[in-house]
Amino acid sequence: QPVDRMPVVYFGFWQETLEKWAREGHLSADCARGWGDGNACDREVARLLGFDFNWQSVFAPASFLKPTFAPEVVRTLPDGTQHIRNGLGVTVMVKEGAGSIPSEIEHLLKDRASWEAHYKPRLQWNPARVEEAIVRVDGQPLPFGGGGLEALRGNPRDWPVALHAGSLVGTIRNIVGVENLCYLEVDDPSLLHEIVETVAELCYHCVEHALERGGAFDLGHFWEDICFKNGPLVRPQWFDEQVGHHYRRITGLMNRHGLDIVSLDCDGQIDALIPTWIENGVNTMFPIEVGTWNASIEPWRRQYGPRLRGVGGMNKTVFARDRRAVDAEIDRLARLVELGGFIPCPDHRIAPDAIWDNVRYYTERLRLVLG
Repeated sequence: QPVDRMPVVYFGFWQETLEKWAREGHLSADCARGWGDGNACDREVARLLGFDFNWQSVFAPASFLKPTFAPEVVRTLPDGTQHIRNGLGVTVMVKEGAGSIPSEIEHLLKDRASWEAHYKPRLQWNPARVEEAIVRVDGQPLPFGGGGLEALRGNPRDWPVALHAGSLVGTIRNIVGVENLCYLEVDDPSLLHEIVETVAELCYHCVEHALERGGAFDLGHFWEDICFKNGPLVRPQWFDEQVGHHYRRITGLMNRHGLDIVSLDCDGQIDALIPTWIENGVNTMFPIEVGTWNASIEPWRRQYGPRLRGVGGMNKTVFARDRRAVDAEIDRLARLVELGGFIPCPDHRIAPDAIWDNVRYYTERLRLVLG
């Protein structure tokens, strides 16, 4: 459809990136420390850099464990490394100064007994999951059921707010681990089926309640992260048979309330799972990681046509180089934008090697070239 302009979109930052930029004097230390997706600091950093909005500006009901587990230190090693049981009940190895995803040591969810004792009770529907969740209006947090809903309805804005529909498999993977999820499909398929059904039912009720209360949302959004650089972390046939219809039920609900764009955040090489998503109402892929396999919307568009849309696909590594690299990346993106239904966005959080002036140049140049 015709548009007045193409938004210049991003997807947040590593915390180390903000801290570096604060040291360099580009933003305040308070803003760097207080940053979060969609909050007031996020809006300020976006303004300084020239972005229109963060794609992760979402209203997110509590569609998973509630309450989470109280974190506890299980073991402290001589070098100071700790084994900590986190809020998901997963024991992870935490080492001071390490900023990457921590190694998993042990999982509390092992079998049906641990599922029924520790997890199933934490995945039951209650309206408080929506009513107590936070809506951000002009970056300020308000409870959905305590004034936030009215403010969201009555507040004109020039950026979209998404309704987060939760996760149907990614959060399950988070509590059992990739390896155990693979074993569970074979060793106890009925248990895995029950876990998926329970999580999907909770996600549905959260979306249903938010929409029936009249939330003023512009699109729906799922999170999964169930792929890596060589393909899915789950078996595509199982995913299609056991999970696909749950997407259809939730996206159908969204469509009936006027949300015709439903995006999904999945890192990695997602090609083998796209058929399940596109056939069940998820029509916008994000963040289309360029990575080592050069992911792009172009081959997907050839295969699926204009019903498949995309946000992302911008190789953020050029921010660490120079303006010539930024120009070349924008030239590449301009051709993809001409396909329609595609908004460029750095293909994940902006990393600590990013140069502030290169990011500023990118936003200015993107507006000039693409309008």
